[in-house]
Amino acid sequence: MNEIDLHKVGVRGINSHLHNLPKNTNEKHWIIHNPMGQHSIACGIDAPLQIDIRGHVGFYCGGMNKDAELTIHGHAGVGTAENMMSGVVWVKGNSSESAGATGNGGLLVIDGDASSRCGISMKGIDIVVGGSVGHMSAFMAQRGNLVVCGDAGDALGDSIYEARLYVKGKVASLGADCIEKEMHAEHLADLERLLKAAKRKEKPSEFRRYGSARKLYNFSVDHADAY
Repeated sequence: MNEIDLHKVGVRGINSHLHNLPKNTNEKHWIIHNPMGQHSIACGIDAPLQIDIRGHVGFYCGGMNKDAELTIHGHAGVGTAENMMSGVVWVKGNSSESAGATGNGGLLVIDGDASSRCGISMKGIDIVVGGSVGHMSAFMAQRGNLVVCGDAGDALGDSIYEARLYVKGKVASLGADCIEKEMHAEHLADLERLLKAAKRKEKPSEFRRYGSARKLYNFSVDHADAY
């Protein structure tokens, strides 16, 4: 286990040190003290490291994460795990706007609430929120899964593509082209997998599924050869 004090070395010092570790390093577990709400902590990590941040973080923490398991023991600012590729980012508190934005893969877990636009333009990431999400969440979501164990704000899934949305609580309103859909065996199995990964106790049968009505597409995928 290795410990770094952000107050002493700064964000650039921490990120540079983590980026320069060899791929086969045995120093895989790192603890970051005194994050002080600073932005862009542990961004662009491209190694199977385990990183614990002891405190609150600012914008874009864990952005572009690849392979690392990052745990934030506090609240997180805007754009947590933005453009994440793989690995795990886990927020023990709440997360601000645009959590998991444009994420391509991996798992983002938020134990508390997420603000507006959670999962905006998600492209394959899985997001599990233990609390509620704000308005315009999953806006233009293309692929992946958004699981909300609480309530969802207005315009959920506005202009959604093929992402799957699961909500246990109330939905204030659905966005353009987003509709409620039937829950089939494959969806229940997928949801069970995600809840288990996020260490949640909710049952898949308690959720409702939402997705695209496919009325805003520029072409019908069934007639793609005609274009």
